[in-house]
Amino acid sequence: MKKVAVIMGSDSDWSVVQKAVMVLKSFEVPHEVHVMSAHRTPAAASQFAASAEENGFGVIIAAAGMAAHLAGVLAAHTTIPVIGIPIQSGGLGGLDALLATVQMPTGIPVATVAVNGAANAAHLAMQMLALSDNNLAEKLKANKQKMQEEVLQKDAKMQQIAEEM
Repeated sequence: MKKVAVIMGSDSDWSVVQKAVMVLKSFEVPHEVHVMSAHRTPAAASQFAASAEENGFGVIIAAAGMAAHLAGVLAAHTTIPVIGIPIQSGGLGGLDALLATVQMPTGIPVATVAVNGAANAAHLAMQMLALSDNNLAEKLKANKQKMQEEVLQKDAKMQQIAEEM
């Protein structure tokens, strides 16, 4: 199975990014976690992205706040999918990071999840990997079935509560 790179622009992003790592671990998806900055370590970020495919990565998750250029810098140097997690920081509540992450030029796509949407970034990364990994695809299908069953159980319970009123 290909690996997922989880890269954050600052270690202060860890409180959000760890949710992605926990999801990847729960599905036993190999991954690496790094801190790289589009602005402070641009050569390292570019080199990482340029060699990501040959180093066994299938998807890169990039988390950054404020100007949030990290996902775009990484996407500019690779053809593997990049998923951006805009991080809520600064005075704009993450809107600046969201806009910076989604406003990419033609030919340099970055899939983007919600502000602080790290868990969904991991799920999206796994869905991408599952296109060529049947074992992972089955795990994801089982997880969706489990979520469906949980909602149906909650619905039945709520109907019972409402009837007893």
